[in-house]
Amino acid sequence: MSMFVRPGLYLLQAALWWLLTLSGATAADYRDDNPIRVGGDQSYPPYEFLNQDGEPDGYNVELTRAIAEVMGMKVDIRLGDWDAMRKGLETGELDALQGMVFSSERTAEYDFSPSHALVHQSIFARKGEGRATELAELRGKEVIVQRGGIMHDHLLQNNVGARLILVDTHATGLRLLAAGRHDYALVANLPGLYLGRELELSNIVPVGQPFSPQRYGYAVSKGNEALLARFSEGLAILKNTGRHQEIYDKWLGPLEQSGWPWKKIGLAAALMSAVLLVVLGGIMVWNRMLAREVARRTRELHLQHQQLIQADKMSSLGILVSGVAHEINNPSSLLLLNLPVLKEAYQDMEELLEAQYQQQGDFYLAGLAYSRMREELPAMLDDMLTSAGRIRRIVDDLRDFARQNPAELAEMVDLNQVVATVIRLVDSCIRKSSDHVEVAYAEALPRFKGNAQRIEQVVINLIVNACQALTSPEQGISIKTGYHARSEELCLEITDQGCGIEPHNLSRLKDPFFTTKREQGGIGLGLSVSASIVQEHGGRLIYDSEPGRGTRVTLFLPVLKGAPS
Repeated sequence: MSMFVRPGLYLLQAALWWLLTLSGATAADYRDDNPIRVGGDQSYPPYEFLNQDGEPDGYNVELTRAIAEVMGMKVDIRLGDWDAMRKGLETGELDALQGMVFSSERTAEYDFSPSHALVHQSIFARKGEGRATELAELRGKEVIVQRGGIMHDHLLQNNVGARLILVDTHATGLRLLAAGRHDYALVANLPGLYLGRELELSNIVPVGQPFSPQRYGYAVSKGNEALLARFSEGLAILKNTGRHQEIYDKWLGPLEQSGWPWKKIGLAAALMSAVLLVVLGGIMVWNRMLAREVARRTRELHLQHQQLIQADKMSSLGILVSGVAHEINNPSSLLLLNLPVLKEAYQDMEELLEAQYQQQGDFYLAGLAYSRMREELPAMLDDMLTSAGRIRRIVDDLRDFARQNPAELAEMVDLNQVVATVIRLVDSCIRKSSDHVEVAYAEALPRFKGNAQRIEQVVINLIVNACQALTSPEQGISIKTGYHARSEELCLEITDQGCGIEPHNLSRLKDPFFTTKREQGGIGLGLSVSASIVQEHGGRLIYDSEPGRGTRVTLFLPVLKGAPS
């Protein structure tokens, strides 16, 4: 799902501009030899800023120039203090602003184009000195905001009760906060992080995001629809040719911070799942209609149609993967960007915490004793970083499944270590599902040649499926590793006391898109992908199940001859 307005809306506003042009209802005569004066913020990276040569630069600047190119317009881009830019638009010194956050209150003075980006606002604070996740927590505090910015407007209109410290630029506000002055700074999230890194302000961090994503696009004075429609038409052209996405990816892709609360991320995932279910439902209906037709034909035609159905499933999977991969990688990129920073921040604080512990004795962090947290927190951060990387790898696995590309199987892998890592990653799922979990590692196991991360994915799928099969925490799960010397195979046996699998479903477990948990959001790819991974490693998966009594899954992997144990 794209974060931008669909191209149809751009084309609608473009058509409106043509109607206004034909009727002569223009706010000014923007001829080709009469440059359009476009304003912006001189310190709002990476959207717009003055570079080292003093020239306008950034995402907004490149987008404006691209629109001018496709529309045959001349533009004069001017960057300065944001408040001065707003006043310049009001007095007629400027014709448009290339980046302004939309609000219903601002529509009384400005007309807005469809948004070309989303902006997230964050509350920044000094490390360890305060945490505010809601605007109500700012009451009575000294809060730094940009003069004339959307947060300045909002705080004035809603009487939050904070003492406002007005600055001309985000950079000035963040410097004041880092220097120990005032309590909080309320600034745009991505520019705040960008400036904090560029200015090396390592003692400030975002502590809350009280607002939903805000629409960000071109703005003109009220009534100047003709000029606004020209920018809207240019946006539509750039969107349809893919150039808009190229500019967006160049400036915002590597740094993008969605800033969504986890509740919002969950909502987006639910909506995406609903779309996938509709598409898959359509495929199933089409397959049934095709099956009725095939039944009236010869066996040879029947087999040909079955092959076409399978090929179509693979094609549909490739289309689905290409559509969702970007959206899944955005939040994982956010985690991969921020978690190393959090880890480094903890390492910077560790010496101070240890000194306090030695001088004053044990104390509490997040409700746990420091003597325990200093052991567990680094491992927690490493686990989160590993899991974020795993999200990205799962997307790659889906692509590999659709393309059926061979994987690199060159590592010497310890099965016991793989199982231990997986149990640590899914510990929460295991503990919530069962109170009786038995884990047994065989000693001196030989190693196998393969890809540890891909085998981890298989084991995760098998253990999570075992947990989901349980109907009560009183039911147990058994996980055991072993070695069969006669067949020279490693084995992993996972047994659950859950609901079991019907006999007619056992043979379909490896089929793509087959699932008995569609009501819980399953799409039937987990075991299919796992079967492909195991086959790549020269192994096999054996299922033994009885309805109402549980399931035993055994993974066999050939050992590398002469491999050390």
